[in-house]
Amino acid sequence: MSSETRPETHSATLHLLYFARLREDLGCAEETFVLNPSLQTVQALREALIARGAAWAKALDGARAVRVAVNQTMARADTPIKAGDEVAFFPPVTGG
Repeated sequence: MSSETRPETHSATLHLLYFARLREDLGCAEETFVLNPSLQTVQALREALIARGAAWAKALDGARAVRVAVNQTMARADTPIKAGDEVAFFPPVTGG
């Protein structure tokens, strides 16, 4: 069977990871997120997650410090995201 006749086997998804207090607040460590084409940046993704309400709105609220990495590289709010990316959310950490 040629690749031209094979059905598409992947969908537009992101692999989301949550660490530390976020994992505890949200009750999950990871999820597969179906990517809406209108969500093109880290900020848009965060807003979509906040729109879920309840624990999501509280944990990811813009007033709370949350760091984000896309494909294991630190990201800013305007960092682009695309299908297949791994996006990790975590609180800032200090050492001592």
